[in-house]
Amino acid sequence: MSMRFRDSVIWVTGASSGIGEAAARQFHAEGAHLVLSARNDADLQRVADDLDGLKGPGEIFVMPFDVTDQAAVSAAAGSVLDRFGRVDVLLNNAGLTQRARVVDTDLAVFQAVMDVNFFGPLMLTKAVLPSMLTRGSGQIVCTTSVAGKYGSPMRSGYNAAKHAVHGFFDSLREEVAAAGIDVTLIVPGAVRTNVSINALRGDGSRYNRMDSFLENGMPPEECARRALDAIHARKREVLIADGVARRDVFLKRWSPALLTWLMRRRKPAPRTIPADRTT
Repeated sequence: MSMRFRDSVIWVTGASSGIGEAAARQFHAEGAHLVLSARNDADLQRVADDLDGLKGPGEIFVMPFDVTDQAAVSAAAGSVLDRFGRVDVLLNNAGLTQRARVVDTDLAVFQAVMDVNFFGPLMLTKAVLPSMLTRGSGQIVCTTSVAGKYGSPMRSGYNAAKHAVHGFFDSLREEVAAAGIDVTLIVPGAVRTNVSINALRGDGSRYNRMDSFLENGMPPEECARRALDAIHARKREVLIADGVARRDVFLKRWSPALLTWLMRRRKPAPRTIPADRTT
């Protein structure tokens, strides 16, 4: 087993399931000291207990908090830096998506999706960045999505947030490059996680359905493996997508008109209107 991250302090948000949990397990196997964060303390403790049973060389620190709460973000960063003195790799991985047309989506849903996917990583990055600048080293990583590369129906808020993430972290990369800090974007396609089950409908209720393309998607362990390779190589960006999602990223760049034509030939997205709403 490779030990590329031995003794590195790695902070993973969204570590209670999916890609974040899979990445945490692989970082642990490679000897990292881990900070595990998400909102659900019980789920984080389950992950930590499982990892503790594997007897890896690194320390495991559970730090539950809400990435949309600025005070909680600042307090968490202070606790982590007090505990370890540094963060070598910050993996911003918490995410929230949406399943509703624009016309049916409350503004509060757009705000929630933007808060989790954009302002959350922004706030935590700002909380950790000064310590990295002082040390002259560190790596900031953000899990985005192919949704940050092109638009698709029923996900307008999510697409907007992920496009914003790309703009922000691409800009940050240029600001901190001379200071010895790297910025890496992880861009997954369809990965078999609960992201659609936890998605928000237009009225803010839980979507509670597994999208078929996600059910048949890449295992999170494979996505995490490729992500760790990219993080170790300190890559600028890595696309971790197969099939249609990978094709669509390249079509958006080289033939956007063809991508639009293909999008419109797909099965139309259903219109879902909350029961208490009239039109």
